[in-house]
Amino acid sequence: MGKLEGKIALVTGGTSGIGLATAKRFVNEGAYVFVTGRRHTELAAAVKEVGKNVTAVQGDVSSLGDLDRLFAQIKQEKGRLDIVFANAGVAKYATMGEITEELYDSIFDTNVKGLLFTVQKALPLMSDGASIILNASIVASKGLASNSVYSATKAAVRSFARTWTTDLRTRRIRVNAVS
Repeated sequence: MGKLEGKIALVTGGTSGIGLATAKRFVNEGAYVFVTGRRHTELAAAVKEVGKNVTAVQGDVSSLGDLDRLFAQIKQEKGRLDIVFANAGVAKYATMGEITEELYDSIFDTNVKGLLFTVQKALPLMSDGASIILNASIVASKGLASNSVYSATKAAVRSFARTWTTDLRTRRIRVNAVS
Protein backbone atom coordinates (compact mmCIF):
# COMPACT_ATOMS: atom_id res chain seq x y z
CA MET A 1 0.00 0.00 0.00
CA GLY A 2 1.40 3.39 -1.05
CA LYS A 3 1.57 6.58 0.99
CA LEU A 4 -1.18 8.15 -1.14
CA GLU A 5 -3.54 5.17 -1.34
CA GLY A 6 -7.09 6.39 -1.96
CA LYS A 7 -6.07 10.05 -2.37
CA ILE A 8 -7.29 12.26 -5.23
CA ALA A 9 -4.68 14.66 -6.63
CA LEU A 10 -4.50 17.44 -9.19
CA VAL A 11 -1.27 18.30 -11.00
CA THR A 12 -1.45 21.39 -13.20
CA GLY A 13 1.11 21.51 -15.97
CA GLY A 14 1.33 17.74 -15.76
CA THR A 15 2.42 17.01 -19.33
CA SER A 16 6.20 17.24 -18.94
CA GLY A 17 9.07 17.82 -16.55
CA ILE A 18 8.35 18.16 -12.85
CA GLY A 19 4.58 17.94 -13.34
CA LEU A 20 4.69 14.68 -15.28
CA ALA A 21 7.23 13.15 -12.89
CA THR A 22 5.03 14.14 -9.94
CA ALA A 23 1.88 12.70 -11.54
CA LYS A 24 3.70 9.39 -12.12
CA ARG A 25 4.99 9.34 -8.55
CA PHE A 26 1.57 10.12 -7.07
CA VAL A 27 -0.01 7.26 -9.07
CA ASN A 28 2.80 4.91 -8.03
CA GLU A 29 2.03 5.83 -4.40
CA GLY A 30 -1.66 4.95 -4.87
CA ALA A 31 -3.32 8.26 -5.81
CA TYR A 32 -5.77 8.94 -8.60
CA VAL A 33 -4.45 11.96 -10.51
CA PHE A 34 -5.98 14.63 -12.71
CA VAL A 35 -3.40 16.33 -14.95
CA THR A 36 -3.84 19.52 -16.92
CA GLY A 37 -2.09 21.05 -19.87
CA ARG A 38 -2.84 23.39 -22.73
CA ARG A 39 -2.08 21.03 -25.62
CA HIS A 40 -4.10 17.91 -26.43
CA THR A 41 -1.19 15.95 -27.97
CA GLU A 42 1.03 16.42 -24.91
CA LEU A 43 -1.85 15.52 -22.58
CA ALA A 44 -2.50 12.28 -24.45
CA ALA A 45 1.19 11.38 -24.29
CA ALA A 46 1.29 12.14 -20.55
CA VAL A 47 -1.72 9.91 -19.86
CA LYS A 48 -0.08 7.11 -21.82
CA GLU A 49 3.15 7.54 -19.85
CA VAL A 50 1.41 7.64 -16.45
CA GLY A 51 -0.55 4.58 -17.53
CA LYS A 52 -3.35 4.17 -14.99
CA ASN A 53 -5.44 6.11 -12.46
CA VAL A 54 -5.13 9.33 -14.43
CA THR A 55 -7.51 11.72 -16.18
CA ALA A 56 -6.32 14.50 -18.47
CA VAL A 57 -8.23 17.77 -18.62
CA GLN A 58 -7.16 20.19 -21.32
CA GLY A 59 -7.05 23.82 -20.29
CA ASP A 60 -5.05 26.90 -19.46
CA VAL A 61 -4.76 27.83 -15.77
CA SER A 62 -4.84 31.52 -16.69
CA SER A 63 -8.39 31.04 -18.02
CA LEU A 64 -10.96 31.10 -15.22
CA GLY A 65 -13.46 29.37 -17.50
CA ASP A 66 -11.00 26.51 -18.06
CA LEU A 67 -10.49 26.24 -14.30
CA ASP A 68 -14.26 26.14 -13.70
CA ARG A 69 -14.53 23.31 -16.24
CA LEU A 70 -11.63 21.44 -14.59
CA PHE A 71 -13.11 21.59 -11.11
CA ALA A 72 -16.59 20.70 -12.35
CA GLN A 73 -15.11 17.55 -13.90
CA ILE A 74 -13.18 16.64 -10.74
CA LYS A 75 -16.32 17.18 -8.66
CA GLN A 76 -18.40 15.03 -10.98
CA GLU A 77 -15.87 12.19 -11.26
CA LYS A 78 -14.38 12.02 -7.75
CA GLY A 79 -16.19 14.56 -5.56
CA ARG A 80 -13.11 15.76 -3.70
CA LEU A 81 -9.42 16.63 -3.78
CA ASP A 82 -6.77 15.69 -1.24
CA ILE A 83 -3.71 17.14 -3.00
CA VAL A 84 -3.23 20.10 -5.32
CA PHE A 85 0.16 20.52 -6.96
CA ALA A 86 0.01 23.94 -8.64
CA ASN A 87 2.84 23.38 -11.05
CA ALA A 88 1.77 25.02 -14.32
CA GLY A 89 4.08 27.86 -15.21
CA VAL A 90 5.99 29.61 -17.92
CA ALA A 91 9.49 31.02 -17.98
CA LYS A 92 10.38 33.82 -20.36
CA TYR A 93 13.32 36.14 -20.04
CA ALA A 94 14.22 39.69 -20.95
CA THR A 95 16.69 42.19 -19.57
CA MET A 96 15.50 45.39 -17.96
CA GLY A 97 14.78 47.83 -20.77
CA GLU A 98 13.62 45.01 -23.05
CA ILE A 99 10.59 43.81 -21.04
CA THR A 100 7.32 44.12 -22.94
CA GLU A 101 3.79 44.28 -21.63
CA GLU A 102 3.03 41.05 -23.49
CA LEU A 103 5.93 39.22 -21.77
CA TYR A 104 4.89 40.56 -18.37
CA ASP A 105 1.22 39.65 -18.86
CA SER A 106 1.93 36.15 -20.16
CA ILE A 107 4.19 35.24 -17.23
CA PHE A 108 2.06 36.82 -14.49
CA ASP A 109 -1.20 35.46 -15.95
CA THR A 110 0.04 31.88 -15.71
CA ASN A 111 2.47 31.90 -12.79
CA VAL A 112 0.54 34.16 -10.41
CA LYS A 113 -3.08 34.58 -11.51
CA GLY A 114 -3.36 30.97 -12.68
CA LEU A 115 -1.83 29.59 -9.51
CA LEU A 116 -3.97 31.75 -7.23
CA PHE A 117 -7.24 30.85 -8.93
CA THR A 118 -6.29 27.18 -9.25
CA VAL A 119 -5.94 26.98 -5.48
CA GLN A 120 -8.93 29.18 -4.67
CA LYS A 121 -11.25 27.24 -6.98
CA ALA A 122 -9.94 23.92 -5.60
CA LEU A 123 -10.75 24.81 -1.98
CA PRO A 124 -14.45 23.78 -2.02
CA LEU A 125 -13.37 20.29 -3.13
CA MET A 126 -10.48 19.98 -0.67
CA SER A 127 -10.80 17.84 2.41
CA ASP A 128 -9.77 19.23 5.78
CA GLY A 129 -6.17 18.16 6.30
CA ALA A 130 -5.43 18.25 2.56
CA SER A 131 -2.16 19.42 0.97
CA ILE A 132 -1.37 22.24 -1.40
CA ILE A 133 2.03 22.24 -3.07
CA LEU A 134 3.12 25.33 -5.00
CA ASN A 135 5.95 25.13 -7.52
CA ALA A 136 8.24 28.01 -6.65
CA SER A 137 11.87 28.47 -7.64
CA ILE A 138 15.20 29.47 -6.18
CA VAL A 139 15.08 32.47 -8.55
CA ALA A 140 12.60 34.03 -6.11
CA SER A 141 15.60 35.05 -4.02
CA LYS A 142 18.38 35.19 -6.62
CA GLY A 143 19.24 38.14 -8.80
CA LEU A 144 19.86 36.38 -12.11
CA ALA A 145 20.23 38.41 -15.29
CA SER A 146 17.14 38.67 -17.51
CA ASN A 147 14.98 36.99 -14.85
CA SER A 148 13.32 39.96 -13.15
CA VAL A 149 9.72 39.28 -14.23
CA TYR A 150 9.95 35.49 -13.88
CA SER A 151 11.67 35.87 -10.50
CA ALA A 152 8.95 38.25 -9.31
CA THR A 153 6.28 35.64 -10.11
CA LYS A 154 8.14 33.02 -8.11
CA ALA A 155 8.52 35.43 -5.18
CA ALA A 156 4.74 35.88 -5.29
CA VAL A 157 4.35 32.09 -5.11
CA ARG A 158 6.50 31.94 -1.96
CA SER A 159 4.46 34.76 -0.45
CA PHE A 160 1.23 32.92 -1.23
CA ALA A 161 2.53 29.84 0.59
CA ARG A 162 3.30 31.85 3.72
CA THR A 163 -0.02 33.70 3.82
CA TRP A 164 -2.23 30.80 2.76
CA THR A 165 -0.75 28.67 5.54
CA THR A 166 -2.32 31.16 7.94
CA ASP A 167 -5.55 31.53 5.94
CA LEU A 168 -6.13 27.77 5.83
CA ARG A 169 -4.94 26.86 9.34
CA THR A 170 -8.44 26.18 10.68
CA ARG A 171 -8.97 23.56 7.96
CA ARG A 172 -5.54 22.03 8.65
CA ILE A 173 -4.67 22.38 4.96
CA ARG A 174 -0.91 22.37 4.55
CA VAL A 175 0.62 24.77 2.04
CA ASN A 176 4.19 24.34 0.91
CA ALA A 177 6.25 26.05 -1.77
CA VAL A 178 8.89 23.81 -3.33
CA SER A 179 11.90 25.11 -5.22
